[in-house]
Amino acid sequence: MRMLALKVDVDTWRGTRDGVPRLVELMQRRKAGGTFLFSLGPDHTGRAIRRVFRPGFMKKVSRTSVLEHYGLKTLLYGTLLPGPDISRRGANILRQVAAAGFETGIHTYDHIKWQDFVAERDPAWTLAEMDKAKASYLRVFGCNPPTHGAAGWQMNDAAFQHELEWDMAYCSDTRGTHPFIPVLGNGQTSCPQLPTTLPTLDELIGIGDIDTHNVAQHLLNLTEKESPTGHVYTLHAELEGMKLAPVFEQLLTGWQQQGYQLVSMADYFAAFDIDKLPHERVIQGSLEGRSGVLALQSPQ
Repeated sequence: MRMLALKVDVDTWRGTRDGVPRLVELMQRRKAGGTFLFSLGPDHTGRAIRRVFRPGFMKKVSRTSVLEHYGLKTLLYGTLLPGPDISRRGANILRQVAAAGFETGIHTYDHIKWQDFVAERDPAWTLAEMDKAKASYLRVFGCNPPTHGAAGWQMNDAAFQHELEWDMAYCSDTRGTHPFIPVLGNGQTSCPQLPTTLPTLDELIGIGDIDTHNVAQHLLNLTEKESPTGHVYTLHAELEGMKLAPVFEQLLTGWQQQGYQLVSMADYFAAFDIDKLPHERVIQGSLEGRSGVLALQSPQ
């Protein structure tokens, strides 16, 4: 299948304000579809300092030039500076994305809070965070969110169940190799998952001899051979929408030359027969280049 879905994670106020408009312009110019998933509450990026003791975190920070990509002010939000409410300050920007024809959905309410705590929290905490995000989305767009893609690929069973209660057609909260129906710990299923299938730029840059000059070619090598289920690529407004925009443009050019249709998650999902998707469990595991553990499609 020569179809590649572009999933844009928007983590911060800076990414919303500066990265999103640039990505919209670039993707429109290159006739690429995509899905923008927004952080809709306060930007508390500075509180990520709690991760300093997480295995691999400092190595990732040193590889990916966090200060350069996120900026000093962003790294102080939630600690020395109050975190701006993204959906309130950036409501017009969010609505402009939808007006430009792109699919929109929920990434999270408070990105740092969700990413750092949801895996161990109870259903009440989880549902409260998700419902705050849904209320913010409804206030901005005037409709219910069609999809959800978890911050940091962090989930728990209550979150998967709540997505089903929201009646979402599909979600993209996991890493894996192909679309599937997630089977929860109690044996119940949730709505279809379209996992991210390709590594992200911040996972690749600084590994071995990979740098900003050759990372695009590295990814293009991974997609050169046709996949029976296509690909999902997750990009970040703070990276591909800013300093790494030239790398992203190289990727768009290369994928189009390889014959891929660059589409939204909704268009990608429409290509599959839900009744034929495999039922598979979600496990906690690690990926090279990313600190900590995250939700992974269980290998068969």
